[in-house]
Amino acid sequence: MIYKLIVFLPLIGALIAGFFGRFIGPKPSEYFTTTCLVIAAALSWFGFYQVGFNGETAQLPIMRWITSGELDVSWRLRIDTLTAVMMVVVTTVSSLVHIYSIGYMADDPHRPRFFAYLSLFTFAMLMLVTSDNLLQMFFGWEGVGLASYLLIGFWYKKPAANAAAIKAFIVNRVGDFGFALGIFGLFFVCNSVNLDEIFAAAPTLQDKTMNFLGYEVDILTTLCLLLFMGAMGKSAQFLLHTWLPDAMEGPTPVSALIHAATMVTAGVFMVARLSPLFELAPTALMVVTLVGTVTAFFAASVALVQNDIKRVIAYSTCSQLGYMFAALGVGAYGAGMFHLFTHAFFKALLFLGAGSVIHAMHHEQDMRNMGGLAPKIRTTWIMMLIGTLALTGVGIPHLIGFAGFYSKDAIIEATYAAHLSYNYSFWTLTLVALMTSFYSWRLIFMTFHGKTRAAPETFKHGHESPNVMLVPLGFLAVGAVVSGFAFKSYFIGDNQEVFWGKALFTAPGNQILDDMHHIPGWVGWAPTVAMLTGLAIAYLYYIRMPWLPEATAKAFRPIYIFLLNKWYFDELYDWLFVKPAIAIGRTLWKRGDGTVIDGVIDGTADTVNWTTKKAVKVQTGYIYHYAFAMLIGVALLLTYFVAKGGLLK
Repeated sequence: MIYKLIVFLPLIGALIAGFFGRFIGPKPSEYFTTTCLVIAAALSWFGFYQVGFNGETAQLPIMRWITSGELDVSWRLRIDTLTAVMMVVVTTVSSLVHIYSIGYMADDPHRPRFFAYLSLFTFAMLMLVTSDNLLQMFFGWEGVGLASYLLIGFWYKKPAANAAAIKAFIVNRVGDFGFALGIFGLFFVCNSVNLDEIFAAAPTLQDKTMNFLGYEVDILTTLCLLLFMGAMGKSAQFLLHTWLPDAMEGPTPVSALIHAATMVTAGVFMVARLSPLFELAPTALMVVTLVGTVTAFFAASVALVQNDIKRVIAYSTCSQLGYMFAALGVGAYGAGMFHLFTHAFFKALLFLGAGSVIHAMHHEQDMRNMGGLAPKIRTTWIMMLIGTLALTGVGIPHLIGFAGFYSKDAIIEATYAAHLSYNYSFWTLTLVALMTSFYSWRLIFMTFHGKTRAAPETFKHGHESPNVMLVPLGFLAVGAVVSGFAFKSYFIGDNQEVFWGKALFTAPGNQILDDMHHIPGWVGWAPTVAMLTGLAIAYLYYIRMPWLPEATAKAFRPIYIFLLNKWYFDELYDWLFVKPAIAIGRTLWKRGDGTVIDGVIDGTADTVNWTTKKAVKVQTGYIYHYAFAMLIGVALLLTYFVAKGGLLK
């Protein structure tokens, strides 16, 4: 019963605030939706301890859903450790975002609608993570896409917000097209979309091929790649990442909810849930590792030079998601989910902390117009500092550290233990750890330290956020500090087999989590050395020698411009897809519709009109005219028969 309450309480809150918010008012809408989420979060933690430490799987029926031919789909909740972890992440972050939004959105006249969208988003995400079949998962998958569109474009009078919402929606549809094809393909070869039946049939598909355009392709690999295409869109992986930074146009609580712990982790969850398929498709797993590694490097390189405080954190999210997929790709599913779990706390903390900074600076987001804010907003500074320590992975190897120290370092160690070609993933992710440290400390130093660059009036009136915004930061800070060492043994340690049970599947030859504990000692120290190096460079650039960033940008201007413009992907896609689409549309409009279709229709209409005008003149209304016409007709008939010889016969 508690799991049904967890799923449906956010929906009840969304319906009440959405349909009756204008009647009951903003405050009741806020309090009711927030209460529903807090209760759901408390129940999720209870369920986590109930399910997560016995490894059992339960299926709770809700109703019969769709029956059509061989397609028989029931609406059921799949409750296991993987579900419990995701429910904790989703409801905890969402409830704290709700509380935070009471203060952050206090002046917005459309608060009931905003809170309804937040709760609707949470419901859709819970539908996704509790799904027992692929159709139900797709329902939640598209639900979070819809809710994210509504939330990103919440300030619909801002053209940039509308454009960002449309961009997120369209780019996700590209990935979802592949996801849908993967689901269709699985139904075609397995005659079912139910997870248990698909998992049971998966071994029979191994090494089977099909003919496609004259080539024999592996069925399971093809289906896994199509499914991963959906994950690439939803989790903003390389090539389908362009929507994520622009989504910062929405209110800051939206950024924390969508980009820290929920929607963008849906792809990671999906690959982990379908591990029984991916484990049997090693080529697909290699692609997952490669895409994740490239994404981690790409996003971190762009974050190095961004000036918008929220965009830096957004690209950081994209990079950390790359870490998670790299872990999944080498078969370390527990490590990937561990980083998803810890990342939720410190990334939500950083986003909400950035919102507190923006609130203090009267909606200023450019870090070049900040500096020296630590004395003004000391609590926010401490919270952001804790989030940065967790993100960069500060800790002492084999002893203790912040949350990211345990989960991120575990992924780096797993990629080394996987022994990929030239250890490309290990070395790339270690370099990314250095870059992560640099851009994270750059954000702290530019925002809170040194001489202020803010307008005097803005700086003078800078003030700390209200308690309703600071309390959620405190709870997230606790998670950023303790979630690593508190849960390490369960996610990737000695208790992992009991903890995960059958929620994650590893093939008999997959010993990655055991191999992680038999790596050379220097590998464990590599991320820490990279982190300290990034910190030292950031301190040198932004504290000791603040003139150095500008000098470096001038000395390496082509590289700086390249990174500042995000590798020119927006421009490339505009040239490849947007402009040709506009040109095709304009041609079909002007030539196809205007010239051909309208020309034929209008030309026919003109001909009929001319003929009609001439024909009506024959109708004079005089009897002698009609008699004369009849005589002419008789004369013509006689002439015809005479000519044919008809009368002579």
